[in-house]
Amino acid sequence: MATVTAPAPRPALAGILRHRAAHKLLLLALAAAVLVPLANAHWSSGSWPHALTVDLSGPLGRANDWIIDNRDSSPLFLYFFGYISNAVVLSVRAVYLVLLAAGWAGVTAFGALVAWRVAGVRLAIGTGVAFLVCGLLGMWVPTMQTLALMVVAVLTSVVVGALLGLAGGLSERTDRALRPVLDTMQVLPAFAYLLPVVLVFGIGVPAAVLATVVYAAPPMARLTALGLRNADPEVLEAVESLGATGRQRLLTARLPLARKQLLLGLNQTIMMALSMAVIASVIGAGGLGDRVYQALASVDVGAALAAGIPIVLLAVVLDRVTAAAGEQNDASAGEPGSNLRPWLYALGATVAVAVVARLAGALDWPSGWTLGIAEPVNRVVDWMTAHLYSGVPYLGGTADWAGHFTTWVLDPVRDGLQWLPWWSVLLIVAALAWVIGTWRTALTAVLAMAAIGVLGVWKPSLDTLSQVLAAVAVTLLLGFATGIAAARSDRFERALRPVLDVCQTMPQFVYLIPVVALFGVGRAPAVAAAVVYALPAVVRITAQGLRQVDPTALESARSLGATSAQQLRQIQLPLARPALLLAVNQGVVLVLAVVIIGGLVGGGALGYDAVFGLAQGDLATGLVAGAAIVCLGLMLDRVTQPTERRTKKGA
Repeated sequence: MATVTAPAPRPALAGILRHRAAHKLLLLALAAAVLVPLANAHWSSGSWPHALTVDLSGPLGRANDWIIDNRDSSPLFLYFFGYISNAVVLSVRAVYLVLLAAGWAGVTAFGALVAWRVAGVRLAIGTGVAFLVCGLLGMWVPTMQTLALMVVAVLTSVVVGALLGLAGGLSERTDRALRPVLDTMQVLPAFAYLLPVVLVFGIGVPAAVLATVVYAAPPMARLTALGLRNADPEVLEAVESLGATGRQRLLTARLPLARKQLLLGLNQTIMMALSMAVIASVIGAGGLGDRVYQALASVDVGAALAAGIPIVLLAVVLDRVTAAAGEQNDASAGEPGSNLRPWLYALGATVAVAVVARLAGALDWPSGWTLGIAEPVNRVVDWMTAHLYSGVPYLGGTADWAGHFTTWVLDPVRDGLQWLPWWSVLLIVAALAWVIGTWRTALTAVLAMAAIGVLGVWKPSLDTLSQVLAAVAVTLLLGFATGIAAARSDRFERALRPVLDVCQTMPQFVYLIPVVALFGVGRAPAVAAAVVYALPAVVRITAQGLRQVDPTALESARSLGATSAQQLRQIQLPLARPALLLAVNQGVVLVLAVVIIGGLVGGGALGYDAVFGLAQGDLATGLVAGAAIVCLGLMLDRVTQPTERRTKKGA
């Protein structure tokens, strides 16, 4: 009698086991089976063991005392840092005096003429209107102070970033050595490195400029190196065959071919420098940032917005002009002197306008040409607080939403992370990083997470991590939905663009106060502010990735009768996967930056420690919190980073 046996699911199992991620997870499971019982036997509690921590308060405290004692007598400060400080002060003052000498009419004319020559009439009108609005808001002098500081900071950032990028682009070894340095410069929160900068240079313009350079130089360095490495090899080979030296190849081939990346680096440097305007005001930068900071200290949202709007306008104008300059350079690369003419025309017209204004006695902005918006804005904020904070029928109000979000999301995530044994957290990080990348990726992520425990800030770091995870989840949910809608509708994308510009360039300090007015003080408003700040980048990257999907693939799907939803699920989203992964990565980095600032509004954890260290002059507390934030950012970056360049190397 024949027996019938059920077929075993061997092919499916074999297919799963052949997958590279399954091999990695299997190896991790085997390692966990051996290591978990040992770890549980020695460290059964969830908290990081005290025996594995290192106390840095003593060495950092002694370094703090030495700097204070020797700042006025050591040759290092007198003949090195002192010269740097004097050069920065003289440079900013010279630019500021030139702007004042040009007058409001001359500066407006110069900006409008440059925009006209590089982008056309529409941007010229927008640039002129932007400068006029700064004056109408009564912020002309603070705007010129901020512009002078930004000119020096951006030029310094561009020079430093270009030199670093040049070294990294011409040498793979140098690039690998610079990468962690640039990561640290970009991830380290401003409040953490403001303290050592203030200790060395004191409160004032030099410290503000140098802190801005540390934050704004990395994009220029990264994009310069990227442009040099991605230069067309056929062009380089042709130039080399003509007998060109290394220097000639750099000047005649590599740098011209990297023009787009260089201008994009300039664009990003300008945007990041302006985003530091308010933070730099904490250490004496003055200008618009100082007006915003003073207004927020007195909870005056209207005055803060009046100073924040010019920062947004400067950022938008400079963003559009530099982007248009890059397009014009591509179109006119072969015309000799074409890059110099706009500046000469604009300079000549500016001098003429400034001379006429000086003869007419109208250099300063007329005192009667101002429009006060502080009072109406404050009335709107008061109305929102009175009507939306609580008592909304059926909805409860924003205070109830914040309380529910804290109770149902933030508290469980934080308590769950802190309940997990520390070694299990490291194991989870290793699994995620290894599945996404390589064993080197996993090792880097695990070491970064372990360094947090060694620094003795394990629990506050997990508290910060819980806020980051919650904010990232909300950001991705809203960002992907909005980005998909923007990619599918040109009209919606055009209407959304100015909103995204405002959200991305408005100083974080400005919208912290309305967020607190609506949601109260605590971790929920910190998360809400982080979502507002990170959302534009996620929306932009998602929309761009979906728009760049191969149109032939979409046409083939339509010809087969696929619906719009099927095209999105089966064609656009899979093909846009690298862009979506990049959106996740950028969302994590930007959320982490603002959750830290949320320490000012009750976010607590590492953000509070960083702010407390700066306010109290406590180098140990501030730097340890800053180092933990860097490690947290490095771990999250490795866990969420797109893996295109790693997959070529294999697992």
